Amino acid sequence: MPKLVTPLTDVQVKTAKPKDKPYKLFDGGGLYLEVMPTGSKLWRMKFKQANGKEGRLSFGNYPDVSLSAARAKRTEARELKAKDIDPAQARRLEKLQRAAAASNTFEAVARQWHANKSEAWKENTAKEALNRLEKDVFPLIGKRPIAEIDAPLMLDVLRRVEQRGAQEIAARLGQLCSQIFRYAIASGLAKYNPVPDLRGALKPRVKGHHAAITTDELPDFLTVLEKNEARMYAPTRILMRLMMLVFVRTSELIETPWSEIDLENEQWVIPWQRMKMGKKKVNPRKVDHHVNMPRQGWELLRELHAMTGRSKYLFPNQRDHEKPVSNGAILAALKRMGYGGKHTGHGFRALAMGVIKERLGYRHDVVNRQLAHMSGDAYGEAYDRAEFLEERKAMMQQYADYLDTAASGMVIAGKFGRAA
Repeated sequence: MPKLVTPLTDVQVKTAKPKDKPYKLFDGGGLYLEVMPTGSKLWRMKFKQANGKEGRLSFGNYPDVSLSAARAKRTEARELKAKDIDPAQARRLEKLQRAAAASNTFEAVARQWHANKSEAWKENTAKEALNRLEKDVFPLIGKRPIAEIDAPLMLDVLRRVEQRGAQEIAARLGQLCSQIFRYAIASGLAKYNPVPDLRGALKPRVKGHHAAITTDELPDFLTVLEKNEARMYAPTRILMRLMMLVFVRTSELIETPWSEIDLENEQWVIPWQRMKMGKKKVNPRKVDHHVNMPRQGWELLRELHAMTGRSKYLFPNQRDHEKPVSNGAILAALKRMGYGGKHTGHGFRALAMGVIKERLGYRHDVVNRQLAHMSGDAYGEAYDRAEFLEERKAMMQQYADYLDTAASGMVIAGKFGRAA
């Protein structure tokens, strides 16, 4: 019969003194305390492996692991043995899984996902996505294993962005994070995407037209702009003026490389791939966009070329000239002028359409082509290939002249009506 072992007491464990050689105090069921000559006390357990050999487990040091805690670990090991599971192998597997989880942090997985997606994205789109994650997500949950991130934690991350008043950014971050979780699930690194569970917990995005001033408000806006220009960074001043003069989409202007600009022949053609429909890969016409620049626009570009002509972009980022300026530059300037929430970069397009149609009398089709809108009509698209280039050229010069007179307060009703 096996020798019966009297269980240890807390006092015995606490008062056990070191000797010249290691010795063991047995508690039963294979559990024992090994007292080392140095005075350290180690909990261990011996058990018989499937091959008949003796195996050993280590449960940690006393007093970090108490007598009761060591007994609980012994019970867990014996339960595994009863199921024909080697507790030593089970522990090694658990350690590997913990190590894998620790290495598969949200940031590590997000960067893997981003590297895969970047090949299909435009360079600026990829950089913007990573910048958002680095600014608002990685500092909060980047070091956490992605498999452990739940809905309440993800909600806290997005609500912090909301609290800055950046609801649109919070919504976009949610979309990015959802894609990262889907990637993790497909890669076997997570089992759950918490983002869909946040539906209804975040503030709804307010949809509608981009804020824009009216044609009647234009003279006051130009007066405020002129007063503020002296305090603006010179390229930002030109950026604002060009947005008003040519009213291309904000991204199309700030991402313009100097290689698209022919100052000598006064030509600016935006490749169709860089236009809105080209980016979405749904542009059936694949027609480049001719930006009909008025005289005032070319004067501004020549002034700008003296400042940024050696950079890749018309409007380079101040910190890294290999990147374009942020699309928030216009919004920031408008906010400093007191037009935050009242006017946007996109609002210049609505303003121009209003002025050209209402005050200058041009028909919608010509303005629409200058705005690079798709007609949605197959026959119209075929007809549009003429692009109304000459008519648009005259229209853009007349519009620029109107802005000059509006700025000086000399607009006279009927003066700028289109000639028959």
